[in-house]
Amino acid sequence: MSFEHEVREGVLKVEGVNLELGGRPILRDVHAEIKNIHRPGIAQGQVVGLLGPSGMGKTQLFRILAGLNQPDSGTVKVTEKGIEVKAGMVGVVAQQYPLFRHRTVLGNLVVAGRQAGHSAEESTTKGKELLARFDLAEHGDKYPAQLSGGMRQRVAIAQQFMCSDYFLLMDEPFSGLDPLALDEMCNFICEMARTDELKTFIVVTHDIEAAITVCDTLWLLGRERDAEGKPIPGAMVKHNIDLIARGLAWRADIRELPQFQLLVNEIRDLFRTL
Repeated sequence: MSFEHEVREGVLKVEGVNLELGGRPILRDVHAEIKNIHRPGIAQGQVVGLLGPSGMGKTQLFRILAGLNQPDSGTVKVTEKGIEVKAGMVGVVAQQYPLFRHRTVLGNLVVAGRQAGHSAEESTTKGKELLARFDLAEHGDKYPAQLSGGMRQRVAIAQQFMCSDYFLLMDEPFSGLDPLALDEMCNFICEMARTDELKTFIVVTHDIEAAITVCDTLWLLGRERDAEGKPIPGAMVKHNIDLIARGLAWRADIRELPQFQLLVNEIRDLFRTL
């Protein structure tokens, strides 16, 4: 398999983000960047995994990246034009992927499209296109309760693409899935990332193996230590792991490679230092 690629302009940049809650530092001087990856002959989007121990500030950083919360200082800029992120510019799939129970699958997408400023006709057309792309066309007239958990999750993702063409933040997308459903979700994210070069997913997860399977980059959120080894309050992106450079990105057979388990063990060891 060819890993030939070119790193182009940045599509998301985090600069000097700081956040305190109740006088306690949560995030401290967070810097990170996602750049557009170009593969000859292949539309390849970016998939970044955000990992870290519980209570490290992943949810707060998630909300800042989505434009839902503002940091005390610092900026998050998206697209190659460097536009400061605002709520609604980035699609957000919450852990429980809530849908309107009283509306059909297509109806849920149309509502999202209308909220994004599209006309009813435009929303219906785009909704049907997304359902076809997500292999859900025959379920458009069904209600969420009639779908499996994995299918509802796909509808929630389609719903967010009604609002944002390129950026999608996913909160714990692998949580509670059985092994088959987890494999389906991993395959689905990989397939969606290949629909456009500018597609950019940020996946917040505790599942190290799933993150390695779908991502091309991993951000490990953690705290620095002082001279005595004590954690300094406030988390930052302490480790940036490039899976492309390690030959572990874009591979269907990744779980069969010895490097896969070695990286799983490496990240588990790093968790003890975060």
